[in-house]
Amino acid sequence: MTQTVDARESTTAPQRFTLSYPKSWWTLDLDSNTRDAAIRRKIEAQAPGEGVDRELLDSLVRATRKTAREAHAQGALQVAGMIQFIDSGAVLSATTLVMRVTPPEDSSTDLAELLIPVALKNAENPMGRGTRANRVEMVELPEVGSAGRATSIEDIDYWGRGTVRTAAMHTVVPVPHSRDFLVVSCLTPNLSLVETFFDLFDAISGTLRFLP
Repeated sequence: MTQTVDARESTTAPQRFTLSYPKSWWTLDLDSNTRDAAIRRKIEAQAPGEGVDRELLDSLVRATRKTAREAHAQGALQVAGMIQFIDSGAVLSATTLVMRVTPPEDSSTDLAELLIPVALKNAENPMGRGTRANRVEMVELPEVGSAGRATSIEDIDYWGRGTVRTAAMHTVVPVPHSRDFLVVSCLTPNLSLVETFFDLFDAISGTLRFLP
């Protein structure tokens, strides 16, 4: 599935971008007038008949609505995700948020320099240290060139009642002809499958294209 989104920029900078997701993923409705009902429909559509606990289903709906509200409040351009219920009763889930950020006028736009504070923060984080889940590096994306990438294990409040330990991959891409950066943040609480999800997140980020 490919989504095209307005990047909210004028002048010669790209006006839109695209990201491609697996067919099992869906984009969240960020419109405050329709998103709550739309989110419940999407999640319930993933539930296999009567086999899913109703309390679990309602918790996932609440958590996803919270994600959509916060993403909209922060100016997210796009939120996409997947939820899969498996026979053991466990849930596989992941979320991708796309933000556009502009550094302060008096700050550097050199990507390697901007990653230094992130690397220092990761160095102080004991979770995932020495593994793929605690890295800061430069990567090459097929159609957009050099990008920054940071991975980490973070405690994130999904439910509004406590934190969930989560694997995160943030890919930071310079927007051509501007001071802006597009940040593609991919998250999953399924830490036992972090390598598999990181491969998926890398593939999703690698589909990024800027459109004229």
